[in-house]
Amino acid sequence: MSFQLRPYFSPDLSALSGAPEVKLCPAPADGVAPEGYHAMSIFPEYFKIGGTWHLASESRMDCVAVWEDGRVAVREFRRLRRGDLVAVGRTEQGEEGILVHPDGFREQRREGDLFAFRQGRSRETAFSRDYDELYELLRHERDHGKVVWVMGPAFAFDHDARDAFARLVEGGYVHAVLAGNALATHDLEAAYRSTALGQNIYTQESQPGGHYNHLDTINRVKLHGSIEGFIEQEKIHDGIVYNCLKQKVPLVLAGSIRDDGPLPPVYADVYKAQDAMRDCLRKATTVICMATTLHTIATGNMTPSYRVLPDGTVRQVYFYCVDIAEFTVNKLSDRGSLSARGRYLAAGLTRPLTVNSIDCPARRRISCT
Repeated sequence: MSFQLRPYFSPDLSALSGAPEVKLCPAPADGVAPEGYHAMSIFPEYFKIGGTWHLASESRMDCVAVWEDGRVAVREFRRLRRGDLVAVGRTEQGEEGILVHPDGFREQRREGDLFAFRQGRSRETAFSRDYDELYELLRHERDHGKVVWVMGPAFAFDHDARDAFARLVEGGYVHAVLAGNALATHDLEAAYRSTALGQNIYTQESQPGGHYNHLDTINRVKLHGSIEGFIEQEKIHDGIVYNCLKQKVPLVLAGSIRDDGPLPPVYADVYKAQDAMRDCLRKATTVICMATTLHTIATGNMTPSYRVLPDGTVRQVYFYCVDIAEFTVNKLSDRGSLSARGRYLAAGLTRPLTVNSIDCPARRRISCT
C-alpha cells in the first residue's frame, strides 16, 4: 500500500469576515518585541493584514510574527531589529486578527465504542503498527520529501546499529543528520579503533587502554585538519560520518559544555548551532529523533507541524521520537512541541530500522540491528 499524505483542511475564513486587522507595532529596540507581542505555536497561523488573511509560510514556536515585504515572517527574538513590525495580540480565534488553526490535519474518526481499554500509548503498547506506517512514510519521503534524523551517540556503540544507519544513508532515506560531538567522535573511533568509548563495538567488551581511544581519534582528526582529511589519510571506509560525507548529507554537530575536543566541525556557539539546525529543519517534511533528549527537545522547539511547499500546498510535517525513556516524549509534550491531538506522531518505538525492513516488506518482522 502506497503512503498517502493527510490532506490539509483550511479554516473557513469567510466566517471571520468581520474580524479586525491584526495590530502591528514596531520593535522598540534590537532584540526586543513590543508589549503584547504574539508568540507563535507549532500550528498554521493566519494574520489579517490589508483585508486579507495571510498564512505564516514558515513557523517556529516561541518566535514572533513580523510583517515585511508583503508576507508574514517568523523571527526569533534575537533577530528582531528596531522598527520591525511585530504582530500584537494574545487571542487565537480571530478576535485580534490572529487565527491559530490546530485542526488542519485532522484524523478521520473511527467507529467504535466510546469506552475501551488501551486507547492511549504507554510502555505496554505494541508499536508494530507505527513501524509499518514509518516504513511507508520513509519510502514516500525518499523521493518526495526531506527526512532529518536527530541522533544520540548510542548508534555508534553497536556494530550492527551503526552499520544499519549507514545503509539508510546510502539508501537515500537520510537528508540531514543533527547530532553532537559524541556521535561523530565515537563513530570515527569505531572506524579507527573498532571501539566506542573504549568498548569493542561488536563484543561490548572494554579494551586495554581503551579510554584513550576517543581522545586519540579527536587528536588525529585535528592533526589532519578536518574529518575529511582524517578519513582520507587514515583510509576510513565505513560508518555514519563516512557515509554522510560520501553521500553529501548535511551533518550538523552542535557542541555542549561537556564535550571532549571537540572535533573541528562542531559548533561551539549555541546560536550558530541553532541556526544551522534550523536551516535543515526548514526543509524537513519528516523528523526522526532517536536516543537523545537534549537535541530532540531543541529540534521539537524548532519544528512546526506543517510545511508550505513551493506550489503553495500545505502539508504535514511528521515527527517521531524514538527513545527508551518516556521522559523524552513527555518532555516534548509538556513543552508543546507535540500536539496531544496527533499533529505529530510521538511513540517510544523500539523495533529496529534497516534498509531491508523498509524495502522488503516480507522481512520487516525479522530484520534486526
